Amino acid sequence: MIKYFIIFVIAAVISFAATPFVKKLAFRLNAIDVPNSERRVHKKPIPRMGGLAMYISFVIVSLGFYGANKQVIGIIIGATILVVMGIIDDRRELPPLYKLIAQIAAGVVLIIFGITVKSITVPFMNEYLYIGYWGIPITLVWVVGITNAINLIDGLDGLACGISFISSTTLFCVALISQRDVAIILTLILSGACLGFLYYNFNPASIFMGDTGSQFLGFVLAAISIQGAIKSVTTVAVVVPILAIGLPIYDTLFAMLRRKLNNKPMMSADRGHLHHKLLDRGLSQKRTVILMYIISMIMGLLSIIAMILPTKTSFMLFMFVCLFAYVFGRKIGILRQE
Repeated sequence: MIKYFIIFVIAAVISFAATPFVKKLAFRLNAIDVPNSERRVHKKPIPRMGGLAMYISFVIVSLGFYGANKQVIGIIIGATILVVMGIIDDRRELPPLYKLIAQIAAGVVLIIFGITVKSITVPFMNEYLYIGYWGIPITLVWVVGITNAINLIDGLDGLACGISFISSTTLFCVALISQRDVAIILTLILSGACLGFLYYNFNPASIFMGDTGSQFLGFVLAAISIQGAIKSVTTVAVVVPILAIGLPIYDTLFAMLRRKLNNKPMMSADRGHLHHKLLDRGLSQKRTVILMYIISMIMGLLSIIAMILPTKTSFMLFMFVCLFAYVFGRKIGILRQE
């Protein structure tokens, strides 16, 4: 456990130390977020591209600990593709299609390096179904979906970073239970990188992670949840990974359904996300973020419980959470037609 603690601290310190330099670089590159729409909740220009600090920390500590490990290299190459795309997007907004192409390319890298979904859990049965080449499109959908989920929830100071910290910590516990060494270390590094950056990103934020950070965090969480290999996590069989990264996933699914009901393009922006609804109900930015942290921690705890429970019981727990999320979403107005 001392080794784990040291790795976590090193990742946090590097991220913390790198952020001021990334902030200066963002100003030089004119990667600045100017509040020019009603969706923006900040009032003054703030530098973006802060995710570069977390990326630097993750790469340094991962390579320092694992060296030329094949799967770690694959994750780093895929993350690099999205970080480069994110930096460009933080300087001048890219069309959604360009981002999608980069996300698919990063997913393809994972597949080339052997990180892919190979089987799925049969619901309510303690059996796995080998899916062969079907694992390739499922892997790509998972990577693109989680990457965009973190990107969409990045709407308030410290929200996406804090939730990613909670999700990576949850996946650390899950990997620890299943004794998956690589996943244990990578989740520790990622959570440390998130915590080091969160000091600057929490309300009132002095720097945003930008697409550089949200794309990086979403991709790495997706990759680790596949590589993490255990019962439900390796298979991406619905229960453990969806609960572990639950809040961004549900918020994204609700956004897709809401836009479908409103006959709006899937990639269009709106103020219907959970954090917007909580703000509209009078909560401050800080209270909204803390409340969403709590929800994310509860879902993380449920994912750990689901990991321990028999498969049938895990699916029953998952179905209950889905039903509760749907009822809560309707109650708070996330699905309401505009």
